[in-house]
Amino acid sequence: MPAGALEYHERTKHSPRSVREGSTGLNFDNKPRPYKAYVDLPSIPLVERIRPPQQPALSAIAEPTPDGDSRRGRDPDRETVTTLCYYAAGITKAIDLRNRTKLFRAAATTGALYHVDLYVVCGDLEGPGNDSNADLDLEAGVYHFDPRTCSLDVLREGDHRGVLAAASEYDPVADAPLSVVATSTWWRNAWKYEARTFRHAFWDSGTTLANLLAVAHALDYRAEVVTGFADRPVADLLGVDPEREAPLEIVPIGADAPVPSPASADIDPIDPATEPLSSNEREFPLIHEAWQAGTLEDGGATESWRARGPTENRTIGTRDPGNGERVSLEPVDPETASSRPLHRTIRRRGSCREYEREPISFRQLSTMLDRAVRGVPMDVRGRDDRSETGVDPPLSFVDPYLIVNGVDGLESGSYHYHPDAGELERLQSGEFRREASHLALDQRLGGDAAVCIYFLTDLEALVEEFGDRGYRAAQLEAALTAGRLYLGTYAHRTLGGTGLTFYDDIVTDFFAPRAAGQTPLFLYTVGRPA
Repeated sequence: MPAGALEYHERTKHSPRSVREGSTGLNFDNKPRPYKAYVDLPSIPLVERIRPPQQPALSAIAEPTPDGDSRRGRDPDRETVTTLCYYAAGITKAIDLRNRTKLFRAAATTGALYHVDLYVVCGDLEGPGNDSNADLDLEAGVYHFDPRTCSLDVLREGDHRGVLAAASEYDPVADAPLSVVATSTWWRNAWKYEARTFRHAFWDSGTTLANLLAVAHALDYRAEVVTGFADRPVADLLGVDPEREAPLEIVPIGADAPVPSPASADIDPIDPATEPLSSNEREFPLIHEAWQAGTLEDGGATESWRARGPTENRTIGTRDPGNGERVSLEPVDPETASSRPLHRTIRRRGSCREYEREPISFRQLSTMLDRAVRGVPMDVRGRDDRSETGVDPPLSFVDPYLIVNGVDGLESGSYHYHPDAGELERLQSGEFRREASHLALDQRLGGDAAVCIYFLTDLEALVEEFGDRGYRAAQLEAALTAGRLYLGTYAHRTLGGTGLTFYDDIVTDFFAPRAAGQTPLFLYTVGRPA
């Protein structure tokens, strides 16, 4: 039997002892390349077709759900695909470090190892549909986005959207003119992080897809993240071997372009040659076991699994509020919020490596939290739960807890955030810089940050009700929300942020008794960059 979610999570927990005994030197001569390079595949250049999304970042990340008017903008075309892929996974900056140039991508990923790839599956994309814009057309096919050259590698010709529709049994996928599939190539991250890479697959695809959703919404396209699909057919469509690279999520973009009927889910196998990632590619069986434990066999199984999700605003894995003092958030309204455009925010985004111990304002913290936790648009959260306004309920699987050490207008201490009420509940008072540093794997950044935001869930309750695949959904919800926090942070000129890893059980103990039985999934920190 493969290791299930609970066993995998337990075996990959960090503790002071595990970190001390497990630390080994990295073999930089064997470091994998941070991109996938095909051998002799035709490609389509995109670089001249980047259309910067002008909507303010704080507005784009707070776009409610995909249920609004899905055709406010023009029909998608090659320029749309370019903008989506570039601002989600493209190379947005180059920095000279120690006599070499380091290339950074649009979204934060663990260790800057960039193991997440994007694939585009589309019908014919013709934009406005007139001859003068024929150079914006993109023929139906299956493509891989190459961030090195900002181009599309052609994997298959023809309309294969029916494979995704059959695998997901989800109407928005069958109705979308294009879908983006995110994958993880395990070794590209496991070179440094070994078996924890399965966690990082959802951390890093989550921050990437947070960008993708924001860009899609800024361009007025409907978009959401689909976590329920039959894994093998999607892997076969992309020509990937799940023991090395596996599909993680599908993001349908746009609407009103149904898959041709009858849609065929039959495909011929492909196995395109790729350049080696490194001289000696190692395998970590626990990663594939955890992936295998959560797979779904076919569209019928997918539909049944999705139906097990939370309904009527019910959450799984979270904790009820207590009797602590409540502090209402004070977010700025859209008219007075930062107007920094989304494209500039993404280009500015970094991962802060040093904080000044200077406070941020309560309004800044309030605004970031308010915009980030508006209900992540995910299929598994239940489409029938949305209110008449079309807004998703707040988080379904994870609880945000905060350590506040430097916020003007907010007493230092630990808090439980209740996004449905827009309130922080104080758990403990006092400055906890030493504790925040210790929880973050004894990294100084945790203690210097103005705020540390942890996302926790009750994994036993989640897996009992939702199976091993529920682990993916919870990790992803936390990471998508953290990805929105990244964007909300860098929309403010004076703020910086970064994700950090942590000592799992010690985090739980710190927030006990409220967090008893819960485990941390993601840690995001924010403050004033040095």
